Amino acid sequence: MALEVKIPAVGESITEVEIGQWLKKEGDAVGVDEPLVELVTDKATLELPSPVAGRLVKILVPSGQAKVGDVVALLEEGAAAVASPPAAAPAPAPSPAAPEAKVMPAAERLAAQAGVQAATLPGTGPGGRVLKEDVQRAVAAPTPTPSPAKPSSPPRAIGQGERRDEVVPMTPLRRRIAERLLSAKQNTAMLTTFNEADMGMVMDLRKEYGESFQKKYGLKLGFMSFFVKAVVQALQEIPQLNAEIRGTDIVYHRYYDIGIAVGGGEGLVVPVIRDADRLSMAQIEAIIADYGARVREKKIKPEELMGGTFTITNGGIYGSLNSTPILNPPQVGILGMHAIVERPVAKNGAVVIRPMMNLALSYDHRIVDGREAVTFLKRIKELIENPVRLALEV
Repeated sequence: MALEVKIPAVGESITEVEIGQWLKKEGDAVGVDEPLVELVTDKATLELPSPVAGRLVKILVPSGQAKVGDVVALLEEGAAAVASPPAAAPAPAPSPAAPEAKVMPAAERLAAQAGVQAATLPGTGPGGRVLKEDVQRAVAAPTPTPSPAKPSSPPRAIGQGERRDEVVPMTPLRRRIAERLLSAKQNTAMLTTFNEADMGMVMDLRKEYGESFQKKYGLKLGFMSFFVKAVVQALQEIPQLNAEIRGTDIVYHRYYDIGIAVGGGEGLVVPVIRDADRLSMAQIEAIIADYGARVREKKIKPEELMGGTFTITNGGIYGSLNSTPILNPPQVGILGMHAIVERPVAKNGAVVIRPMMNLALSYDHRIVDGREAVTFLKRIKELIENPVRLALEV
């Protein structure tokens, strides 16, 4: 009897997924917990594992949308199912062929529109999968053509090149990002205040203790753990920024779940560091490294993107000098970090060159006043410029 493979519950408020790349074909043997298909939700891309060992008998939903609980495939369980049925007569061995490339749905759509064979392209995704970016590079690359003896048509004047549009459907994740960003702009009284921090002491600490830190914990000592610690301490002092609005009530969170914005292939996602106030800097760095790797591999879990009481985003890794980060509702505060740039500043009556970072705090003015916002950001500056305060909590 065939076993039904159903779309599982993949997170709070998620009722629909998009069927992505099938990782197994009909007739393939599968092991227990071996991935069958990629599911794309409005929060993340994840893999649906096989509940048993056996054989994939039938794919019922090869692509498109599916709801939680829908049956998308049939499995035949057991070792007997894995064995191939005996052939009536021995067939000649086929000539060796190159392994079939796995093409992501967005890449397949773009390749079809551009007239490119996606399966022939080198893939840079996990397991050699062909990504949309691989197709874009192939389309953008110039194709050498032999010079004809006689031009078949008059040469085209400069400025008369071909003009065309490319229409690519939004992924569920990109649609959800668009909805949330628009909602944040329309439904909050968002303001941004700015400051700057001298990163010299943090950089000196990383230089002095970075090697010892890596030897002990197997992790690189980054900047983010300093900022997570500073944010938690500032939130404890300015609780208005660790709150949310529910109807006509203000809910003050007495825990500190800090979201860290991470850029993935399909858009920005915000996995959450739970109870950050209870974690050491090594634990924070380990969580951030794990999240970053799994976001790139599309293995982040939807529940790891839910909740959060405050968010930190670092545009500095892309070279941004300043920005006005958009709130992540229902949160009422988000801290923007930026690139560290050496520039002249006044110190003790003299002009010196210091490594400076611009900081931006966007906040919901409905429950956070300018005084609290400015005080919060000033506190971040003080803690970062003198990180000993983080250890002493002063």
